[in-house]
Amino acid sequence: MNLVRTGLFAVIAFAVLSHGGVEPWARGILESASGILFVLWALSFLVSKKEQEIALPPLLFPLAAFTVVVIVQFAFRLTASPFTTRTELQLLLSMLILFFLAAQTLRTLSDWRAFAWFVMIFAFLVAGLGILQHLTFNGKLYWFREMRYGGIPFGPYVNRNHFAGFAELVLPMALVPLLLGRVRRERLFIVGMLVIIPLSALMLSASRGGIISLGAELAFLILVLILKKTSGRHLFAGIVVLLVAFLTVSWLGVSQMLSRFSSLQTLEVTQSKRASMRHGAWRIFVDHPILGTGLGTLQQVYPPYETLYDGKIVNHAHNDYLEVLAETGTLGGLCCAWFIGTLFIGALRFLQSGDDSFANTLRLCGWTACWGMLVHSLVDFNLHIPANLLLFLMMSLLATAEIQQVTPAKVRSRKRRPAEKP
Repeated sequence: MNLVRTGLFAVIAFAVLSHGGVEPWARGILESASGILFVLWALSFLVSKKEQEIALPPLLFPLAAFTVVVIVQFAFRLTASPFTTRTELQLLLSMLILFFLAAQTLRTLSDWRAFAWFVMIFAFLVAGLGILQHLTFNGKLYWFREMRYGGIPFGPYVNRNHFAGFAELVLPMALVPLLLGRVRRERLFIVGMLVIIPLSALMLSASRGGIISLGAELAFLILVLILKKTSGRHLFAGIVVLLVAFLTVSWLGVSQMLSRFSSLQTLEVTQSKRASMRHGAWRIFVDHPILGTGLGTLQQVYPPYETLYDGKIVNHAHNDYLEVLAETGTLGGLCCAWFIGTLFIGALRFLQSGDDSFANTLRLCGWTACWGMLVHSLVDFNLHIPANLLLFLMMSLLATAEIQQVTPAKVRSRKRRPAEKP
């Protein structure tokens, strides 16, 4: 299981570093890796002498149901482009496999603690890369990769909004324990830095949707702190971290950031164009209400619904909710609503429990990340970026996980500490 878990972490890192996993070669490697990891897990499960149960998390069922809807589209040719739907189905199946494997290999508090440290350190490194690229940008990804189709890059992502989506998903893993006072005193500086650098990178990316989603995450965390009646000194620690992040951005050049923010808006999709795309996606859904036009087919079917032509190809609606309705209809929309509803129920359950265990703190990290992404999905298409989709699924699994409190025998015999911290 350790090998499969390590492989899962490697797949996440590869997906992010390969420009979000959006190119065919990156998606091919991602899909192949998911198959290899599944075979390794199956072999270890069959040869293991220990009795093991297969974990079936609640979110697996709506995800599997959505996959079945897409299989029906492809199998019965109920799609405007069988090739595109098959391509998207392959990616969806790989995500389903990786989600299933994560549920099998991340069960105990120790497993999820390892995942938390991986996410925090990886986020720090990717954000550091983004800041370094921001300061020394020469018009190329990784300083050598030409961008043939243009873009507004930040870090390994061609689109700065998608880097912001990545940052929203990983930031809560360090920020939440810090705000709740679940970090040991000797690790406060380290965890603080693991928050400051990604937070600074998010602000430097100048993504409006990213900054709004960050605000939504912070508002949610403040609400949780109020409900839990958390000590003011913990909130003070969070305020200090935010202040240091703002000071870091100022030191790097706040005037440059503001000018970049204003200049980049001319390269962005205009508000009127976004409104036109949302209206077009809704009309597509109205014309294909049951099964939609086929997963991934918006680009092919959108031209007749175009109301504000600007000579550019529309491949996404800049609203994940409307796009899923247009492509998979009511059936696909119900599966997504089932998924989000299960996520909300899981969040309410642990908020009402009053349990202050570190396992619940980790669940809150997952829910906060998912909340930020769900808000950002109103104005962007982060869930169509394989790396961000995979991270979203991992965080949703964490938010609803039944984390086993397994303690090694040697530690069990010792006197337990009053509260577990990372």
